[in-house]
Order: sequence, then structure tokens, then C-alpha cells
Amino acid sequence: MLSVSKVSVSFSGTYLFEEVSFLVNRKDRVGLTGKNGAGKSTLLKILSGKQVPDSGTISMQNGLTVGYLAQEIASTSQLTVMEEACKAFIEVNQLQDLIEKLNEEVATRTDYESEGYHDLLVRLHDANERFNMIGGYDAEGNAEKILLGLGFLRKDFNEPCSSFSGGWRMRIELAKILLQQPDLILLDEPTNHLDIESIQWLEDFLKDYFGAIILVSHDKAFLDNVTNRTIEISLGKIYDYKTNYSNYLIQRKERKDQQVAAHKNQQKFIEHTEELINKFRAKKDKAAFAQSLIKKLDRLEIIEVDDDENASINFRFPPAPRSGKVVVNAIKVGKSYGQKVIFKDAEIEVERGQKIALVGKNGEGKSTFLKIVAGEIEYTGDLQLGHQVDIGYFAQNQAESLNPEKTVFDIIDDAAVGDIRKNIRGLLGSFLFSGDTIDKKVKVLSGGEKNRLALCKLLLHPYNLLVLDEPTNHLDMRSKEVLKNALLKYDGTLIVVSHDRDFLEGLTEKMYYFGKQSVKPFIGTIYEFLKYNKLNSLADLERKKVEAKATVKVVEVSKEDKHKNAELKKELDKEIKKLAKQIGVAEQSIEEFETRVNNISHELTLPEILADNEKVKLLYQQHSKVQHELDLIVSNWESMNVELETKQKEFKKLG
Repeated sequence: MLSVSKVSVSFSGTYLFEEVSFLVNRKDRVGLTGKNGAGKSTLLKILSGKQVPDSGTISMQNGLTVGYLAQEIASTSQLTVMEEACKAFIEVNQLQDLIEKLNEEVATRTDYESEGYHDLLVRLHDANERFNMIGGYDAEGNAEKILLGLGFLRKDFNEPCSSFSGGWRMRIELAKILLQQPDLILLDEPTNHLDIESIQWLEDFLKDYFGAIILVSHDKAFLDNVTNRTIEISLGKIYDYKTNYSNYLIQRKERKDQQVAAHKNQQKFIEHTEELINKFRAKKDKAAFAQSLIKKLDRLEIIEVDDDENASINFRFPPAPRSGKVVVNAIKVGKSYGQKVIFKDAEIEVERGQKIALVGKNGEGKSTFLKIVAGEIEYTGDLQLGHQVDIGYFAQNQAESLNPEKTVFDIIDDAAVGDIRKNIRGLLGSFLFSGDTIDKKVKVLSGGEKNRLALCKLLLHPYNLLVLDEPTNHLDMRSKEVLKNALLKYDGTLIVVSHDRDFLEGLTEKMYYFGKQSVKPFIGTIYEFLKYNKLNSLADLERKKVEAKATVKVVEVSKEDKHKNAELKKELDKEIKKLAKQIGVAEQSIEEFETRVNNISHELTLPEILADNEKVKLLYQQHSKVQHELDLIVSNWESMNVELETKQKEFKKLG
């Protein structure tokens, strides 16, 4: 399906990867792994054709289609969410325009017996057949399913893309790729902007996908659930494991142990050989032997041990001063922006030493509640902090608050007070900032480096309540694991928002679910919650089906929705009338062609015609041609009726 052969890429004389080769087959689910900066995103760009390697070749089978989702996109679309998503149906849209154009031409022409008219009918028939075959009539329905799965609501479909944040626009781009159904999907951190429920939906979608998938992700659970193969990029080489991420870690450790043992044996061999060289090189009768040993060492391929891969954050949070027993007590707390209610009547109590997770879909109020606790925004209801509670707040955009013109060292030096000032370099070193990197300005740091620096700054004060909003964003898996271990050892109170299931598992023992403007408690692990929530949702779905059969529910429609519905109905009404007109023209053509077929059939029964073989032959040819054209018109008429029925149903749904 795809072949990578001896591909090399280097920056400033250092190889990201050197002469790497591998094959990708259909149904492969490949997770690319390696430390930050190893070249994972670069390799995806090369496979997508967005970047050319320094050397080597990428070979693909003829007609292979590729969908690529980058980590960041620059979307400026002014279309609605549904319109933008439907741009994925390139061939469907082209055929729709062609069919409309051909129908208009059929409706206006009267030269029924000409070759041109016959060719027109053939083109129209072929276009309709192709349209049906690629699911043209189901296109919008499929777009709806994908958008709903990725967390959009039906009311979002007619909103302009420009009204959504970058994370939601990224979801639209992901939806377009999934709707295009390419043979090969390339995904660079697809879960970065998804909530837990959307991540689970995407997992299920990708597991059943017909094509191949290559993805980069720092979400261990996502990789385990989707991939069946792991390719590691390390020290310019690749290591191919035919298994998912968790099993790869086990096999990698075995390989690393073998690598270390082989490296030690090789070093012993080199030392022993160098001793022999030094011993014999000065002796005339042994000089040739010494030279052969020197050549042998020169030809030796040195075994490298990727020790730098093990570098990771290594820290502990300062001991937390003792606070009151009840740290946070929220009574009927709510937040609205104008008429839009985010959540209301939230009852949340957090006791000293508890580790609490807030979960739910994006936009349901998790980050909003953290801002309320941190005193960042106003709210309704009553929220009380316990005795001597000191909050350390880490916002989603915490890294953006760092002064871009200051260096890494200056950021910590300015914030540090007391004895910690003596160990600033050591503290930075534990967050992988050492040597020249501490003199880098913030503006040149990567997303992961900025997050690490913001976390490092958080350690400068002994807080007894940590309020963390997506602290693992942009951190690699090793760094996330060390952060999790540090939080497990933290003796204060923790309230955290995260969509990373593996990070939350074992860290928190209670959670609050934000959804549908309400907040509900759940005691248990994240996987217990997800299992319960999925079953509960299915139960709700069945209950709603029964209720729908028993009674007709009256839905209140807002003025804004009524206006939108009226506009949609107006457009649909135009399309319905246009289709009805085209169907009428087609029916008239059918009548005319049926008359012609009947006339020819009648002629073929006349004795004077049957007596003339040439006339019979000519009439049979004419009958065959007219009958074929009639079949084409009937086929087109049937397609238009299907489309009319679909649009009439849509019209009725709008009320």
C-alpha cells in the first residue's frame, strides 16, 4: 500500500532519521512514538506530501488517497459547520452540480432524435448512477453522524465556522477527513481538542475503519485502543513493533536491556583490543597484527544506547500547609453568559486531601468552575473556601501568561523567593531545562516546553489546593507519568480537569460530571464512570424510544430557530418546486418516447414492412435506440423522485 525506502531528514547537520525504511499495509493501525523532537510530526508531513525528505523515496499504490490532520490549522472559513463539513464530498458536490446542469439542458431541448440529445441522456444516466453508488443522497446524513460523534450539537450545524474556537475548528477538519474516507489517514495529536466522550467515539470509528491509519498521540489509552503496531523513532533510527503501545513498552524495555548488555560487551571488546594494539604496535614482528586490529576497530559499528530517551521531569510538589477539613464548599453555584446557562445549582464539596476530577464534554463548564474556585470570574450561588486554603491555579492557557521576551531562567528567577533561589538551576534541570536551554526566550519554546515551565513556576510556592486545568497538554507520555506520580505523592488537595483517561486512572477517587447544565457526583475510577455513563446513556436511549412511541412530545422552538427554519424551508421549497418541474418535463418526455416506441412496434407488425428486410432491420435499430433513451429518461425520473421525497421529508421535519 505504502513503502518508505531509505528516507533521511536532517536539521543543522543532525539527522532526525537516517535511511529509515518500512511498509504500511491496509488495515495497519500504526502509532508513531518517540521523545519530543524525534521527528514524528515531520514523518507524517513527508507521508502526506507536505514535506520532501532530504533523500529516499515514498512509494504509494496507484490511486491511493491520503487524509492528513496537522496539529495546528489556519482555518478562515466563513461557511457554516455543515457546509464546511460537506466540502469533504468533493465528487458528490461535483456530480450534484453536473446533474443539475444536465437536467436543465434536458428540460429545454426538444431535438429528441439527435445524437446530441442521446449523448446528453447517457451522461445524465451515468452521473445519477455514480451519485447513487457513492451515497450522494446519504452525504448530509453521514456528515451529521460524524459531527455529532465529535461533540457538535444539531444547533451548531448552521453556525459559521468562524464563531468557533481553534479546537472546535480542528474537529471540523477531522470530520472532513473521516467523511472523505481516504485509504490512509494520518493524524497528528487528534485527541488534543477532544473531550473524553468524543475520544471514545473516535476510537470506535477508527477501530472499524476500512483503511490504514498512522497517528501520533500522547494519549496512552487512545493508542492502546486503536493501534496494532508501534513504530518508535529513536536516535535517527526506527524500531518496528507489531503490537500496541503498552506491549511496545514491555518489548522496548527488553530491547533496551539487550542494547545495554551489547553496548557493555562491545566496550569491553574495544578496551581489550586497544590494549592489544598498544601492546603490539611498537613490536616489529607484531606491527602488522596491530594494524589489522586498528582496521577492525575502524570497521566496527558502535552500538548506541538511547540514554537521552529516559530524560524526563523529575520533581515533587512542596509539602502542603494544613488547611481546614472542608477545602471547597459550593452551594447552588451557577454561571451564565447572558441568556446562555453554562451550569446551575452545582453542589460540590471537597475535603482536605481529596483528589477530585471534573469530567464532561467541552463547553459544559468544567474550566468555568475552576475559574470560579480560583476567584477569576463572578458567579451565582455561594462558594466558600476552607480555613487557610492557599490555591495554586494552572489554567489551560497558563503558558500564554509567561512573558515571551523573558528567558527561561528569568521567569523562575523573578518568581522565586527565599531558599529556593539557591537552587533555581537544579529546579529547572528537573524540568529538562539545562545548559543553553535556560537562556532561551519563552517565545521560541515549544508548547510542551512552555507547559513545563509554567508547571515549574507553580512549584515555587507550597500551595495546599492545586486547581489544574488540562496540565498534561503538550506533555509527552513519560513527562505525564512523572507528573502523575508527583501528584499521587502530593499531600494537599487536588481538583483537576483532564481528558486523559490514563492520567486520571488511579489519581482521582471521585469525580463530578458536567453536562446538560447540571453537575452530578460519581464515586469511583474514571473507567468505572465511563462504563456506567455508557450503559446509562443506552438505557436513556431505550427509554426515550419507548416514550416517543407512547406520546408525541411538543418542543418549544426559539424565535431564532424559527427564523432559521423558515429560511431553510424557503430554500427547500424552491428546490422542491424546481425538482417537481423537472420531473414534470421528464414525465412528458417519457410519454413522447413511449408513443414513439409503440408506433415503431406497431410498424413492425405491418405485412408490407415485414416483407422488406431492410426496413425491418432499420426499424429494429430505431426501436432499440429509442427504447434505450426511454430507459435513460425513466432512470433519471426515478432518481429525481428519490431526491424529491428526501427533500419533502426534510421540509416536513422543519414544521
